[in-house]
Order: sequence, then structure tokens, then C-alpha cells
Amino acid sequence: MSRSPQSSRPLVIAAVMASMAMVAIEATIVSTAMPQIVSQLGDLHLYSWVFSSFLLTQTAMTVIFGKLADLYGRKPIVLAGIAIFLVGSILAGFAWSMPAMIAFRLIQGVGAGAIQPVTLTIVADLYPARERGKVQGYLASVWAISAVVGPMVGGLIIRDFSWAWIFWMNVPIGLASAAGFIAFLKESERHARPSIDFAGAALFMVSIAALMMSLTYAGNDDVTKALIAGGFFIVCLMFFLMQEKRAIEPMISFALWSRRPIAACNGATVLSGMILMGATTFLPMYVQGVLHRTPVVAGLALTMMMVGWPVGATLAAKSFHRIGLRRILIGGSAFVPLGAVFLIVLSPESSPLIAAFGSLIMGFGMGTSSVSSLVLIQEIVDIAQRGSATASNLFSRNLGSTIGATLFGAVLNFGLSHSNGAAAVTSDQLKALLQNQVTNLGSSDAIRQVLHQSLHLTFLSIFVIAIFVVGFLLFVPTITLGHEKKMPLEALSPIED
Repeated sequence: MSRSPQSSRPLVIAAVMASMAMVAIEATIVSTAMPQIVSQLGDLHLYSWVFSSFLLTQTAMTVIFGKLADLYGRKPIVLAGIAIFLVGSILAGFAWSMPAMIAFRLIQGVGAGAIQPVTLTIVADLYPARERGKVQGYLASVWAISAVVGPMVGGLIIRDFSWAWIFWMNVPIGLASAAGFIAFLKESERHARPSIDFAGAALFMVSIAALMMSLTYAGNDDVTKALIAGGFFIVCLMFFLMQEKRAIEPMISFALWSRRPIAACNGATVLSGMILMGATTFLPMYVQGVLHRTPVVAGLALTMMMVGWPVGATLAAKSFHRIGLRRILIGGSAFVPLGAVFLIVLSPESSPLIAAFGSLIMGFGMGTSSVSSLVLIQEIVDIAQRGSATASNLFSRNLGSTIGATLFGAVLNFGLSHSNGAAAVTSDQLKALLQNQVTNLGSSDAIRQVLHQSLHLTFLSIFVIAIFVVGFLLFVPTITLGHEKKMPLEALSPIED
């Protein structure tokens, strides 16, 4: 598919930003409303599944819709994604129980799994690499603004309206975005009859679902269910690999994933997703529980990461053609472990400004490396594979977030139960500390110290993983951007070469 001269690029980008804002704000606004939602619907033990269900289907469907966009075109797939997301949003607003809410969030996740990879592929189709980085910076700012605006809008809706409007507000945004794609995005017709790997798609989704359930159970110390789900994942994965080898149009091209730059960038992206999840989950806990600051201060410390991200992405975009894509990748990624150092040196007497500064630097590094990785991956593949390549990068980040939530949660739990010179801290004690309900001052200081030791271990883990991010990107060969570029042979050869 090539870009049609009839496509109005600014108006298509407006539609892209609207659709991405719809998904981005949903990721932050629901957390604000969940206490009220669960108080009405009950089943508190299912609380985390409202978030896990969305991430589950989003992760599993990202690669599938990326492949479908290559086969059928970007426009019909992104419109289908918007429609599915809006159906899930409308139904979620009418949810009568927590199981129903989880089911409708699954539908939302399917739609998000189509919107994210396909909209980024549309940007790659419309803009050459030299211009694309700047647009990617604009898109990164959508996520940054959503991270700040989402909780505030959620609080206002909860205060003045029903929580259902948390979901229903997506309808006008989604309809406006769909209208923009219909009116302004033009694609050439496809006359070929593609072969769809439905069996591979089903096995892939079941495999990812089983993996995520296994990780979730492991994080909850439910070893038996984790092993059962893990065994089921291995069986489904074996069948999936067999299916992909004989499929005419496989959902996942092993030749694509085995290219050295794609393998290196996606490996680094998995680790970056883990770091992002670890920082967003545990940095506010440290500021609030150890530094004894308000939730507002904790939120501001984390928000600095969302400020650094678009700044890094924008600066990287403006420097691709002058500095070189590989140098931007490696140099930008070095800021991630540098920012993690500021988290390591935190102590109970530290200022929250140290946490905010570390968050800012890490966000800058991840914004720089993420946009560079995406542009690189999109540039080294044929346009017929661009959707799959884009989806592979987004899938890697979502998978990393899932693994990170489980891994760092396990590190924290280990620290809480194996603290040096202190008794193990229970979840009820930790909850009381975070809610400022500890009545005994001495007990509060002891719990704070244990939490400090545990989160220090977590931040050390983040630092080690950040070092590996840089290590992965060192394997990326030099890539020259531009339509007349000559690709080095190693950039096109499989990783084993």
C-alpha cells in the first residue's frame, strides 16, 4: 500500500491523535473510578482483573491486527478497531457486575489492540522517516497529556456524574476519529485474495492469554494454577509454532522477527516495558509510603516521566538525520539507567525532587529510544510488512509491562518478607501506612524502613534491567534513513548470522 496524494495528512493525523487519546486516557481514567465502581458492583477480589483483562486482549490482538492491516489495508482495520472499542465502552458503562465489567473490558482491549499498531502504521505510510519522528513526538505528547488529564477528568466525572460516563465519553471521540479516517484517508484498492491464518491467530491469542494468566497467578503466589496455566501455554505455543511453519500467510513472520535490528529493538522494548511498569507502580508507593508525602506529590513525581518522554521523542526526531539513528538509540537509552541511579539513592530523608528528577531522566531516555526503535523497524521492512513490524514493537512493550508487573511485584514481596533486622510486613500494615492510618509512631517508622529496603531492592532490579536495555541496542547495526538509502547486509540478515 502506498500513500495516495489525495490523503490529507494533517487531518488524518488529527484522527490518529483522537483515536490514540481515546485509548491513552482510558488507561489512566479507569483507575480513578475503580474504587467507586467496585463499591457498587462488589467482588473486590476481582479488582485487578478489570485492568488485566484489558491488557490481556490488547497484547494478544496487537500482532494479529498488525498482520491484518498488511493484508486488507489500514483503513478498514482501524475502523473495525474503533468500532469494537466503542462497543466495549458502551457496554462497560452498563455493567451490572464485576464479571460483566471484566468481559466488556476484554472487548475494549480487542479494539485497543487494533487502534495502536494500525494508527502508527498509518503515520509511517504517510510520512517519510525524516518527518515521521516529529509526528511520533506529537503522538507521545498525547500519552503524556492523557497521563496528567485522565485522573483529573476521572475525579470530576466521579464527583458530578455517574462512573458510567468514564466509558461513555469515548463515544464522541471515537466517532469523530472514525469520520476523519473515512473522509481523509485514501488507500489504493487491493485486488489480491489474501490467505488468513485463522488457526494461527486463535492459537496465538490462547497462548498469550495462558502466559499472562500464569504470570498473574505466580504474582499472587498461586503456584498450582500458575503451573497449570504455564503448561497450557507451552502446549499451545508448540501447536502455534507448527501452524506458523505451514501457513501460507503466517500471523507472525519468523523471518521478520529474526532480523538483527528488529530482534535487538524488540528485546530492548520488552525490557523498557518492564521498567516503565516498575517505575509507574512503585515510585509513587515510595514517595507516599517512605517519604510520607501526599498522593498528589507522589503523582507529580511520576508525572515527570510523562514529561520527559515526549521531550526525548521530539528531540530524537529532530536529530535522526544529523546524528544518526543508531547513535540516538544507544545514547538515548543510556539515560534510562542514569535516571534509575536517582531512584537507588533515595532514602527516607530524601526530597521528592530527587525521585521526580530521576523519573524525568528515565522518561527522556525511554522516549528517545522508543521512537527511534519504532522508526528503525518501520524503515527496514517492505511496506507490505510495515503493519506487522509496527505491531511487533508494540506487542513487545505490552508483554514487557505484563512481565514487569509480576517480576517487580515478586521482588517487593520478597523484600517485605525478608527484611534485615525487622519482622515481615503484612499487606494490611502496608495498606495502613499508605493510607496514613498507622497509630503507633514507632511502628510506622519500622514499617517505613522495611518498605524502604524492599523498594530499594526493586529499584536496583530496575537499574540492572536498564543496563541490559543499552546492551541490546548495541547490537543494532548502522541504518541510514532516506528513500535512497543502502542497507548494510547485516541489517537484513537473520540474527543467527
